[in-house]
Amino acid sequence: MLLCSLGAALAALAEPAVLGRSLDLLLAGSAGAPRWVGLCAALIAAEVVLDALVALLTGTTNARSTAWLRRRALTRLLAAPPHHAADRFAPGDLATRLTANATEAGTAPATAAGALATVLPPLGALVALLVIDPWTAAAFLAGLPLLALLLRAFARSSSGTVTRYQRAQSAMADRLVEALAGARTIAAAGTAARERRRVLATLPELAAEGRTMWQVYGRAVARSGVLMPLLVCVVLAVGGARLASGALGIGELVAASRYAALAAGVGAVASALGALVRGRAAARRTGELLALPRVAHGREALPADGTGTLELRGVTVVRDGVAVLRGVDLRVPGGATAAVVGRSGAGKSLLAAVAGRLTDPDEGYVLLDGVRLDRVEPRRLRREVGYAFSRPALFGTTVGEAVAFGADPAPADAVRSAARAAGADGFVERLPRGYDTPLADAPLSGGELQRLGLARAFAHAGRLLILDDAMSGLDTVTQRQVERALAEEVRPGTRLVVAHRLSSAAGADLVVWLDEGRVRAVGAHRALWRDPAYRAVFAAADGAAP
Repeated sequence: MLLCSLGAALAALAEPAVLGRSLDLLLAGSAGAPRWVGLCAALIAAEVVLDALVALLTGTTNARSTAWLRRRALTRLLAAPPHHAADRFAPGDLATRLTANATEAGTAPATAAGALATVLPPLGALVALLVIDPWTAAAFLAGLPLLALLLRAFARSSSGTVTRYQRAQSAMADRLVEALAGARTIAAAGTAARERRRVLATLPELAAEGRTMWQVYGRAVARSGVLMPLLVCVVLAVGGARLASGALGIGELVAASRYAALAAGVGAVASALGALVRGRAAARRTGELLALPRVAHGREALPADGTGTLELRGVTVVRDGVAVLRGVDLRVPGGATAAVVGRSGAGKSLLAAVAGRLTDPDEGYVLLDGVRLDRVEPRRLRREVGYAFSRPALFGTTVGEAVAFGADPAPADAVRSAARAAGADGFVERLPRGYDTPLADAPLSGGELQRLGLARAFAHAGRLLILDDAMSGLDTVTQRQVERALAEEVRPGTRLVVAHRLSSAAGADLVVWLDEGRVRAVGAHRALWRDPAYRAVFAAADGAAP
């Protein structure tokens, strides 16, 4: 694209000289005039073809640059620990950075190449004016300091405005995402009008910055649009005087007038500069995603005969300067079911995240069958460590694909078996097309959604299965059925269950009692039940006896 742009610029630069020479030869009746006229036509045709190629290549480059930038940003976003992205970027802000900002940033390479080609004709034309007649060149140069001041003021004024505009755009997108996610709550509360005002709260700022941005651009274009024709008129006036005195020929005057028009094209730099400023500001916002830390992985394998022994040694996790988990030492024997209990805010879900390496501890380390998780090859780790969450997200086109979703998609028979173990097969079969029902056409209750999440985890069960409050939406009878199936029908292994119900703790082999980020006790439920403080953990839930 740059080569075509430069080729077109060089053709445009050669045209006035060739045209002036052709005119002089035609007026003189020279036999060489037709050859020069043919050269002039060839230059014009070359400029037209090269400009067409530039237009085609610009569109291609913009599309590929945007796609490349989005792929890199999304890859880094998904490779980062989940909490890093969630803590730094709101969902709407992320969407804006990956869509609108990436699109604008993707135009920067083509814009930069085009800007270079935009500068070449005016500079070349100015040199040509100096060669043809220094006086005409001096007349044009007299107005350049004004143009330089104009472009400098434009760049300084537009940069801050563009940045503030993009921030306001992201804030509005984020509020919109929040409102869409909470649409049922908004409808139930009757606060639609209030939410509309909240979503559009930054609209006046957005409008003001947008008007300012285009006013700055408009003033720059208008001033350069007035300044450049005036300079051309001055050059023509000086050239006419030089023609009258005999210092210039007719062909030279024609060439000088064309070169003056090309030199006046330096005013178009304002447009290219504005596009570069917007692209640079958008690139900074998209580029911040590339600064997210990547989760480092090793290349080690887990022992083939491992039973899923889980160990946490000196694990400390800090969030916003506060240690949420502090010096946790824990060992869960292979094949055992461990229930993690504690009051709200004790760090149960964070412990579950650390245990399966959804996040890394700030201090200490986690081992599975004697191998540190941060040294295990990622695909092998994800085959052996499964998760089910309280609010699972379903991916795939159909219900069956959602259950099969994983590092290695589960086969159809494993999907059905896992769904039966999770108590989901019954309601899935009642759907219009069973497991082939599109997710969009499958109305799911909270409990049904959880059961599909459990089914997905069961279908990919490895040596360690972590259930992070994954049965909170199930009734007691269904929960007991799922727990029985988990013990009898799902691949044997270690289970780490974040539990709020007394029944989950009572049915576990051992209980991990968390209190303010520390392991207060580890033992059998019946032994711990003698402690009034332990019983108080469940008092608010159901107050049942062991």
